[in-house]
Amino acid sequence: MKRSKLAALIAATVSATLMAACSGGTNAASGDKAQDNTLTLASVDQGSIEEVVKAFEAKNPGVKVNFTTSGADQYQQQIRTQLSSGTAPDVMSVWPGNGNPGATYVLSKPGYLLDLSDQAWAAKYPDAVKSVAQYDGKTYNAIFGLNGIGAVYNEDALTKAGLTAPETWTQMIDFCRAAAGKGTPAFALGIQDNWVTQLVLYALVATTVYADDRDFDKKMQGGQATFANSPWTTAMAKYQDMDKAGCFQKNPLGTSYEASQQLAATGKTLGLVQGNWVIALLKKQNPNGKFTIKPLPATDNPASFVMPAAAGAGYGVNAKAKNKELALKFVNFVMSPEGMNLYVKQQGGVPALADTGYDLDPSLTELADFINKNRTVPFMDQLWPNAKVQQTMLSGLQEIFSKQSTPDKVLAAMDTDYQAGS
Repeated sequence: MKRSKLAALIAATVSATLMAACSGGTNAASGDKAQDNTLTLASVDQGSIEEVVKAFEAKNPGVKVNFTTSGADQYQQQIRTQLSSGTAPDVMSVWPGNGNPGATYVLSKPGYLLDLSDQAWAAKYPDAVKSVAQYDGKTYNAIFGLNGIGAVYNEDALTKAGLTAPETWTQMIDFCRAAAGKGTPAFALGIQDNWVTQLVLYALVATTVYADDRDFDKKMQGGQATFANSPWTTAMAKYQDMDKAGCFQKNPLGTSYEASQQLAATGKTLGLVQGNWVIALLKKQNPNGKFTIKPLPATDNPASFVMPAAAGAGYGVNAKAKNKELALKFVNFVMSPEGMNLYVKQQGGVPALADTGYDLDPSLTELADFINKNRTVPFMDQLWPNAKVQQTMLSGLQEIFSKQSTPDKVLAAMDTDYQAGS
């Protein structure tokens, strides 16, 4: 899944400035030897990449990683410009599949990424991960974790409000109204960052669309189904119903992703609808807090619930990396049991490869149960034919919230982009 993208690309000079402004790690020393021991890295894994870099540097004395972190929107604006202009880092965040400007298919097709098929871990991918880490039969993405989308609750805030997490759609609407009445809205929604707009919708679509039709994507690909004439319309309507019921805080369009984290972490809302990766970020703001992720109810039949769960963003190597050897060393560390376990611990995720010896965080019990029982579907955009579909959806959802568009118009526009193909 992308987390998102904007239509406009910013200039390479601006991108370079942003990269420098956000950079972490240690500055490279001068000289060829220093260059050989310096890795450049761009990541969207804010809050988790830092510990991984420290561990990598500790295992490789003398190696320095100059890294930048940025939100998905900013990152996806700049990465293609950097790759086409030759200013991209050695290693970069890459999303699975084909859903956004920073996705595996999108960056592999023009030759921007190094083929990683000969790395030992590439042959160990489960089929579900392999299909979105590869392009044209070759592996380009080092995917270290599996993620899910659902309702993330602040358990202490629930207790204080005297409420329990809803288990049906009807209960959820009542839950939202009760929470709003107590002055603590159910869910923080930070759609100032447009990638966040999709998460509630995806959590609803998983059940409304895929519970009864696991072949929906194949039908879309065969021209036998459309967004506008499918239960996507039901999910869109339920998203609006949640808004009308007071499920979200005031002014979601003026609330950033970071601000939504603070609301949920401090109990100003009872939670938020997000990926499990947010749990680690909430714990950083509230170390004593207890957070859990559960399916977002979309019907009154819990037995039918499906959760979006799929490979999360991984790392690709720039085909023109200045330090290719060190870049490969880094992605191999990320894909080792030590690196993978460290990453998923920081993010609160599930390892992409089996037999890493990882002890799952209790907050992920229900998500892991859904994964193990095959009650999940990939993030929807990962199987779309081009990145434009998601771009139209994200901007369209913001326009719906600002009363500038309607669900039927957005879904029709998504169909047009989908039918345009790759």
